[in-house]
Amino acid sequence: MSDVIDWAVLRATAREACATAYAPYSGYPVGAAALVDDGRVVSGCNVENAGYGVTLCAECGLVSDLVRGGGGRLLAFTCCNGEGDVIMPCGRCRQLLWEHGGADLLVETPEGVLSMTEVLPQAFGPEALGK
Repeated sequence: MSDVIDWAVLRATAREACATAYAPYSGYPVGAAALVDDGRVVSGCNVENAGYGVTLCAECGLVSDLVRGGGGRLLAFTCCNGEGDVIMPCGRCRQLLWEHGGADLLVETPEGVLSMTEVLPQAFGPEALGK
C-alpha cells in the first residue's frame, strides 16, 4: 500500500503546516500530515505555551482536524521539523496515532516507512480496555 501513497504530497502538506507553527519557546516548529481512509489529507502544527506541559504537538492538531472533518481512519502519516526533515513523533503522539490509525497506519520515518506496530510495539489500544 505504501507505493500508492503520495508521500510527496503528505510531506508538502506537513511543511505547510510547519510554517504556521507557534514555537516561540523551543524554536522547533513541527508540522504533520496524514491521509485519511476517505481520501482527505489532514494536518496540524505544534502550538507551544508558556506552561510547557500545555503545549500541543503537531499530531494533536492533526487529530483535531481529523475529528472536526468527520473522523475516519488514518492510513499514512508524516511529520517534519522547520528544516523540512522527516522526524519521528514523540511517544505521546504515537499513542494518538495508534488510536486513530491502528496497527496498519503507515508512518514515514527517517529510516523509511514503517507500520505502527513497528513504531509502537505492543501498543495499548481500545481492545485492551475490554480485558
